[in-house]
Amino acid sequence: MPIPSADRELRAERLVAAPPSEVWAALTDLSRMPDWSPELVRMVALRPGGLRVGQHYLGINRRRAVVWPTHSVVTLLEEGVVLAWDTRSSGSRWIYELSPEDGGTRVVHRRPVPDRLTRSGRVFATLALGGGESHADELEAGMARTLEGLAAAAQR
Repeated sequence: MPIPSADRELRAERLVAAPPSEVWAALTDLSRMPDWSPELVRMVALRPGGLRVGQHYLGINRRRAVVWPTHSVVTLLEEGVVLAWDTRSSGSRWIYELSPEDGGTRVVHRRPVPDRLTRSGRVFATLALGGGESHADELEAGMARTLEGLAAAAQR
């Protein structure tokens, strides 16, 4: 059995009882993401032009009394299929993949770490978030909660 580590790929998935177009519309309204994500407080575009590959976002995150910023750049955007951004401050990639299934949409939410977590991200997790591995566990549970919120929004 592999040893858990902070830079392992995290994953959550869910079947949403809504067509991909409805799920995509909810997912790509990033102003709604804080309603579903346990840590995200706000996500702000840093350049004009809306959601697009190359767009930079400032994320404001909170876990208990700790608040911190992240810098992310959209890397994949294929309408109705995939949305991904790289969080430069941590070295992680956040991916949402949609596929039609059984009258609904299968949503897979992944957080791989293409290289490894940044040094500053590892130190921050250790000092402020109770350790990288335990924070990764919390993130993975939070990803499942995010998909629950996305499903509720898309199924309305």
